Amino acid sequence: MEAVYTQGIWMAESLQQKTSNHRNLWLTITLFGDPKAAFLLVFPFTYFISRPTGVKVLWVAAISEWLNLVFKWMLFGERPFWWIGESHLFDNKQPNVQQFPSTCETGPGSPSGHAMVTAAIWWVIVSTLGSFLYSRTHRTSEIFILAHFPHQVVAGSIAGVILGIVLSRRVPGGRSLVFLSVGLLLGTLILHNGLQRLGLNLSWSIPLAKKWCSHAEWIRLDTAPFSALTRDCGALLGLGLAQRWKPGGWPLSRAPKALSLAISSMGLYHINRLPLPVQPQGLFYGLFFLKFVIVPLLVVVLVPGLIHLFTHRKKE
Repeated sequence: MEAVYTQGIWMAESLQQKTSNHRNLWLTITLFGDPKAAFLLVFPFTYFISRPTGVKVLWVAAISEWLNLVFKWMLFGERPFWWIGESHLFDNKQPNVQQFPSTCETGPGSPSGHAMVTAAIWWVIVSTLGSFLYSRTHRTSEIFILAHFPHQVVAGSIAGVILGIVLSRRVPGGRSLVFLSVGLLLGTLILHNGLQRLGLNLSWSIPLAKKWCSHAEWIRLDTAPFSALTRDCGALLGLGLAQRWKPGGWPLSRAPKALSLAISSMGLYHINRLPLPVQPQGLFYGLFFLKFVIVPLLVVVLVPGLIHLFTHRKKE
């Protein structure tokens, strides 16, 4: 793997130098390709265009990100920004590469979660709406910001497309989603504890990220593997509760849907910006979980319900 990693570093250097004028574009693409964006941006947008597609997007995003976490625990993939220093292969000739605020993720690098989740949800959208531009551009941006090696992005993209095809065929009902959320949370905790008892240090990547990140403030708890787990389980629980509360969704015409999308987007923006205490970490993860339980409830039930109530009374 050493040769593969080395070639990946030189590829990142070449990409950064040759496309430096497009830096803001790559950073924007990376931001929109963050798995979190699938829950906060892509889900509400697709839901109010096509309700079944929106539900599939959230379902596929949650399961693919959860599987990505499990794969990362198993594969122990390095990240470029810390491997440069840890390998000592570049002591005589340091690559001319930069780090960015999105570079310093604390989890293992293989496969790329950005590429895997993005490819999975955009397969759902491609098959429904016929758009494919985004999934092509995002892959390069992950190499540009030094968050992943090229082979990790390719592996994540391939795995994401396969998951998108498989998972989009059937979305569980409300009760199944509730039980699945609890099952995934407990199952992952059991798996984590079991792997640790076997002597595997699943937190090995966090000290490396802290050591080699050029800006300490770029290390955030919401990039840790357990944050992904709580986000996925919270979103599935919220979607399950929403499906049980209002299985068919609220009947809205085009204008009320547009208004619901606007209000939901504003609500999710402020929910995402809510500061959470990072200590104790158990409290952070608990609140992070609740934050993403609220996301589908807000989009599927609360905002459309209020808009439906208002427009229905106005007609009467």
